[in-house]
Amino acid sequence: MKTSRQLSSSDGETLLKVLEARFMKNIHRHPAVDWVTVSERLKQHPEKLWSLNEMERTGGEPDVTGVEPATGAIIFCDCSLQSPSGRRSLCYDRMALESRRQNKPVGSALGMAEAMGIKVLTEAEYRDLQTLGSFDTTTSSWIITPEEVRKPGGALFGDFRYGKVFVYHNGAESYYASRGFRGMLKV
Repeated sequence: MKTSRQLSSSDGETLLKVLEARFMKNIHRHPAVDWVTVSERLKQHPEKLWSLNEMERTGGEPDVTGVEPATGAIIFCDCSLQSPSGRRSLCYDRMALESRRQNKPVGSALGMAEAMGIKVLTEAEYRDLQTLGSFDTTTSSWIITPEEVRKPGGALFGDFRYGKVFVYHNGAESYYASRGFRGMLKV
């Protein structure tokens, strides 16, 4: 029986073809990984295809960015040049969303990531991703915020300008048409 978090076999095959084409086009992101390994791992964890499809559907253009040494898990990150278009205009988290009295955004970055079955990048993961290309050159992306920043109402986001990665702060309840979030999924 197909649940809401499973792709049909035809949708799964279509997604695999998209992922394989992107993988082959961007070998520089994963020189030590081959598609056969990725494909086998995805076949062993078909439930992860739904989350990858959500990443794709919302404009993230997920691609392999590495392998977790301890587990052998394949790491997928959003590799769209700009913050995924279907995940913008979001505040940081549920608490921020609930604190807004007027002009509430449609949701929060952490809430949407959880619903998609992915996680928002940490600052270190965001900086690592930027070594694979120049991402967020005209947009920005929320990143996981440490409690000492979040507790008084702040949240962190990053972007890439002037050849450098910048990490800034803003009120967690803020939202902008050019700010979204990048996700990661380990398979």
